[in-house]
Amino acid sequence: MPTIADTPPYAGLTPDCVLDALDSVGIRGDGRLLALNSYENRVYQAWRDDAPPVVVKFYRPARWSDTQILEEHALIVELANADVPAVAPMALGERTLQTFGGFHFSVFPRHGGRAPELDRRDTLTQLGRYIARIHTVGAARAFGQRPELSVASFGDESRAYLLEHGLLPDDLREPWVRIVDLALDAVRRAFARVHVDTLRLHGDCHAGNVLWTDDGPHFVDFDDARTGPAMQDLWMLLSGDRAAMESQLVPLLEGYESFRDFDRRELALVEPLRTLRLLHYSAWIARRWRDPAFPAAFPWFGTQRYWQDRILELREQVGLMDEPPLRG
Repeated sequence: MPTIADTPPYAGLTPDCVLDALDSVGIRGDGRLLALNSYENRVYQAWRDDAPPVVVKFYRPARWSDTQILEEHALIVELANADVPAVAPMALGERTLQTFGGFHFSVFPRHGGRAPELDRRDTLTQLGRYIARIHTVGAARAFGQRPELSVASFGDESRAYLLEHGLLPDDLREPWVRIVDLALDAVRRAFARVHVDTLRLHGDCHAGNVLWTDDGPHFVDFDDARTGPAMQDLWMLLSGDRAAMESQLVPLLEGYESFRDFDRRELALVEPLRTLRLLHYSAWIARRWRDPAFPAAFPWFGTQRYWQDRILELREQVGLMDEPPLRG
């Protein structure tokens, strides 16, 4: 099991601290807080006596610089100004990024919604349209400080971190390294063949970050916004076997291409991007192990069975990356 230890990042974030932080920017809570599902940050819904509830997000210490957070906020505000339904942080005291008790936080209006029904063709078409609109805004300018999704950042750095911190069982270390190296070689070849343009992305555009209402979607949690290929914001909406993904891809791209051109060469990046995410996910859990929420949520991480399953998973990915791209 992992043994990485350090001071828990949210040790001082008590309910009183949350309420005092809100009070410091003029939002008087009535004492009721609901912790929302988030591992990377701490997110709460806070009720008020005289106004609708708000959502307050406390950023993980030392993950992003102030400039990087403000670049995320700027993108969301640009989207909102372009009538794209992205939930933007509230400007309080003319600032969207606040500080209290050593924590950085932002306050958002509360937007309800349900998970999108990804088995519906019309839902996928509508999502494609909105993601194309996100990308049109995202392509208008570049991030200055936020990172790029690349083989180096998601693949090589994840591999290095897991090896340097001794997180693999001795008997599985060599087979894991072999399959990771094969997988990353295949990813590098795929990116070298495609040479697509990159742009500012949502970065983590899965169904959990889309709140669906009768009026359509609201996109939330741009915390992983970064530069990368357009396919990154599309592939996580696909699931099932090849036939199922191709049937989902058709309406998704139909909607996308009604607003913005899509470079069909990027279809060859679906499995390479999935491979990078799998590696990054293991390293992400390892990097966060000092946070007590992670051992509680991922008790199986670091076990013999966990790494055996990851080796099998990557073997499957190597095979999938040898297959022709999906057809949309």
